[in-house]
Amino acid sequence: METYKREFIEFMVESDVLKFGDFTLKSGRKSPFFMNAGAYVTGEQLKRLGEYYARAINDNFGLDFDVLFGPAYKGIPLSVVTAIAIHDLYGKEVRYCSNRKEVKDHGADAGNLLGAELKDGDRVVMVEDVTTSGKSIDETYPIVTGAANVEIKGLIVSLNRMEVGKGGVVTAQQEVQEKYGFPVASIVSMAEVVELLSDPAREGGPVIDEAMKAAIDAYYEQYGVKQQ
Repeated sequence: METYKREFIEFMVESDVLKFGDFTLKSGRKSPFFMNAGAYVTGEQLKRLGEYYARAINDNFGLDFDVLFGPAYKGIPLSVVTAIAIHDLYGKEVRYCSNRKEVKDHGADAGNLLGAELKDGDRVVMVEDVTTSGKSIDETYPIVTGAANVEIKGLIVSLNRMEVGKGGVVTAQQEVQEKYGFPVASIVSMAEVVELLSDPAREGGPVIDEAMKAAIDAYYEQYGVKQQ
């Protein structure tokens, strides 16, 4: 596992973004873990978060693109901090763009987008916190492609939950890939999280004990992708 991935997993725990316990998701599923990207609130946290996204984008898609698009609301700060990090780490200038939940009907920036204007020929990478059902992308994709004749280079999320999507056969990330034809990647997967945080040799001891590991295994037995 790459060093920045190990650091990102520890960062999620330190920032109280990744929690283990008993949670009810928006989908109604009972989950033994929960990720809340809204818990990144300090300047240092946001700076580091942007750097992890930037490294993952470079690893998975390269830097041959023009715009970072972050769906409202959580995607807005993600696109901003990642654009800054790409400039700082790689010297690459990219623009950020996001959608508004409510269309603005006045001023020079009226419309449903904020940030950079999308232009024909722009190559776009979308940034999200997590993809559980693909619903957000179903809403976002027509907004992005309707604004200009753009090419979607890919979607990056922080955590691949590795559970079945709406179709009940493949993961939500795979469903998005198959439906829209662009790659979907993550900074880390839940398998990598469990591998690191359940390791008895981890400095400070394991975060995931045997009981929690069993709960996670049971969750994936029910909601994970079944091997063919």
